[in-house]
Amino acid sequence: MSTSSRHASAHPPLAERLRPRALSEVIGQQHLLGDGMPLRIAFESGQPHSCILWGPPGVGKTTIARLMADAFDAQFITISAVLGGVKDIREAVEQAQAAASGLQAQRTIVFVDEVHRFNKSQQDAFLPHVESGLFTFIGATTENPSFEVNSALLSRAAVYVLQPLTEDDLRQLVGRAQALGAVPALEDAALQRLLAYADGDARRLLNTLETLSVAAGSAQLAQITDAWLLKVLGERMRRYDKGGEQFYDTISALHKSVRGSDPDASLYWLVRMLDGGADPRYIARRLVRMATEDIGLADPRALRLALDAAEVYERLGSPEGELALAECVVFLAVAPKSNAVYKAYNQVRALVKKDGTRPVPMHLRNAPTQLMKDLDYGRGYRYAHDEEGGYAAGETYLPEGLAGMRFYEPVERGLELRIAEKLRQLRDRDRDQGA
Repeated sequence: MSTSSRHASAHPPLAERLRPRALSEVIGQQHLLGDGMPLRIAFESGQPHSCILWGPPGVGKTTIARLMADAFDAQFITISAVLGGVKDIREAVEQAQAAASGLQAQRTIVFVDEVHRFNKSQQDAFLPHVESGLFTFIGATTENPSFEVNSALLSRAAVYVLQPLTEDDLRQLVGRAQALGAVPALEDAALQRLLAYADGDARRLLNTLETLSVAAGSAQLAQITDAWLLKVLGERMRRYDKGGEQFYDTISALHKSVRGSDPDASLYWLVRMLDGGADPRYIARRLVRMATEDIGLADPRALRLALDAAEVYERLGSPEGELALAECVVFLAVAPKSNAVYKAYNQVRALVKKDGTRPVPMHLRNAPTQLMKDLDYGRGYRYAHDEEGGYAAGETYLPEGLAGMRFYEPVERGLELRIAEKLRQLRDRDRDQGA
């Protein structure tokens, strides 16, 4: 835990030197900080309120919290949920009580970085003090607070969603760094590559700029070229949270693009995941799921191709095996779509879950012993292979009370066109038999 103070450092990092000291200096987040926007109104009201700042790394969560403390002349206490615990919360309470009871009563803002790392009991420890108004709670998180923050704490704090910085925002940051004389000139192509590398993260941009500046100084470069930048950065890796919300948003985009029969978008999201470091084996498993959920019997080859792609990746690994995943994604995207089996399965599962255990009809029971035969097990069963067309017209196979129910309804696409026609013919024969 730390209490904020603006001590000058002999060599402060570039990100700290460029950290905004006033609300007007903040780059980005104008949907929250612009005129008439929620956080701007909160600053201008003079009344701080507890809130949760939710957004990816490097978009200004800590900066906004610090500016709020400055605006309200409040003591600013920082707790890292990664390193801290209940002891740090207790110390923060004591400091807040001391500040409130002093000669010049001072407000306290307790800023919890990565609040999603605190467990339920740790989060609960804030509740009585937030309710009593002892301090204002500000939590910062990169994860969806709906899932990671206790509902009790969530109900006492406004949630503000921060967005990744745009390319224009990042260009402004580079301009400010150059105005300080902190970085040399950048070739246009080099600047564009650097902005892409930053991927909306101001901290990443500034830390990279600082590294490049030191390297450029050692190499006595007057200008950073694209070729030199590429050599220094090495293989570009995008920011990617393999277990967080961004991961699930991206796999969702891939699945929906396949379902929507867009091979180009499907390939894009596949490569985004691979480029970001997602496990190709996980992607392969999801492709198998797409083949069964969204294509099904409209083209049964999809499942086989998905399984083959998974096997090819296991044999070849990256990067060679990734092409098999790409081939599968394109095939799944352009294949005819049907969720008929998926819907039928879910309907039957819901029925079985709420229904009683219906006995198996006697004619469908196996009769391996004489006793079972004497009890009429299997009596009246019609062997379909002995019937015309290999179909026992009029026979029933569902339990008593469910006869005639339909779960699987094939769509009029792909192979299911033929399946639907066959089922219509069989049902016509059932009607002819009076079933």
